[in-house]
Amino acid sequence: MKKLILLPLFFFFGIMGAQELDGAWKLIQKNGETVSDREVIKIVQDGYFALGSKNLSNNEFLGAAGGELSLEDETLSEIRDFDTYDAENIGTEREYNISWEGENKMEISDGMTTKIWERVTDESDALTGTWVITGRERDGEMNTMTPGDRRTVKILSSGRFQWIAFNSATKEFNGSGGGTYTAENGKYIENIEFFSRDSSRVGASLDFKYEVKDAKWHHRGKSSKGDPIYEIWSPYSEAYQK
Repeated sequence: MKKLILLPLFFFFGIMGAQELDGAWKLIQKNGETVSDREVIKIVQDGYFALGSKNLSNNEFLGAAGGELSLEDETLSEIRDFDTYDAENIGTEREYNISWEGENKMEISDGMTTKIWERVTDESDALTGTWVITGRERDGEMNTMTPGDRRTVKILSSGRFQWIAFNSATKEFNGSGGGTYTAENGKYIENIEFFSRDSSRVGASLDFKYEVKDAKWHHRGKSSKGDPIYEIWSPYSEAYQK
C-alpha cells in the first residue's frame, strides 16, 4: 500500500482540542473562495466517510468519494475505497492537517488545497451508523451475502444519508445517491438530493418501513423504480472483514 505524507501547515483556526468528526458537513469554502455553484456534503460516522457533490443549477451529479478515516491530534488520515474524481487515490493512505473553529467548522488541507467544512446538524436516531448490505429478498427468499471487495455501503448521520456501490479492488464505481432522511416510529423516509444514475429523481421522496433487530436494519418498501424490496443491512465494522 502506498503512503503519501503531506507537509504540515499552520492555520488561523487556533489550537485544536478534542473534536467530534461524526455528523454531516457542508463544503463552504475552497482555497479562500466561497463554494456557491455546487453542493458538497460529507457524512462521517463510525470511522467511515462518504461525500457526494451535485451542480446546484441542474442537479447534475458531480462525484463521490469515501472510505475509512481516523483523527489523531491535528492529523486526519484517509484510505479511500471509492473516488470518482481520481481513482488513483483508492487504497492510498493520505494525511491532512485539520484545524477547528469551535465545534462546527473545520479546515482541512493537504498542502495544495484548503477546504472549510461547516457542520450541518448533530442529530442522531436509531439508524445513525455506517451499514453494509448483507441480505436481499428475491422471489420470497432472503439471499444473504458476505461483503467483500464489491459491496454496497449506506451511511446515515445527522439527518443525511448516502449509499454507494463499488469494488475497492478493481476501483469500479457502480453508483451513489443521497440526501436527507427521517427515521421515526418504524417509518423511514428518504428525500433524494443527488443520484448518479438519474438526476431527474432529485426531489423525490421514498417511504419505507424499518426495524432494527439483533443490531441489523430490516428495510422494506419500494425502490426508486417502484419495485418491492426487503433488505437487511448490518453494521459495517462487524460485517465487512478485509
